[in-house]
Amino acid sequence: MNSKKTILIVDDDIDFRNQIKFYCEKFGYETITANGEIEAIEVIKTKKPDLAIIDLMMEKDDSGFILSYKIKQKYPDVPVIIATAVTSETGLIFGVESHEEQQWIKADLIMEKGVRPDQLQREIKRLLKE
Repeated sequence: MNSKKTILIVDDDIDFRNQIKFYCEKFGYETITANGEIEAIEVIKTKKPDLAIIDLMMEKDDSGFILSYKIKQKYPDVPVIIATAVTSETGLIFGVESHEEQQWIKADLIMEKGVRPDQLQREIKRLLKE
């Protein structure tokens, strides 16, 4: 484990944010948290995370997409995971598998909320190439 790696966790749901923070710190990572798109944009002005885990729907329905785009614009090499409950809540399915989806969804992975800790750790390690 590399404790020097920092994960930015952005979610307006404090329980989910704290749960992901707990897991990431247990896996040996430093964490920075923000409760929404606006706060996270302030954070990335001065800090470069090694990876970001962000909610999709925060201040606006597309806050996660906008934030992901802004992170990738500033730090193209930082992997972004969008964690969302939108599929279970609306039935809409998003993905980043096709080239078309990757053009407008600037994220490396979309995960459904309710992710298991072992699955989260596996995806973080894969994206950080550990």
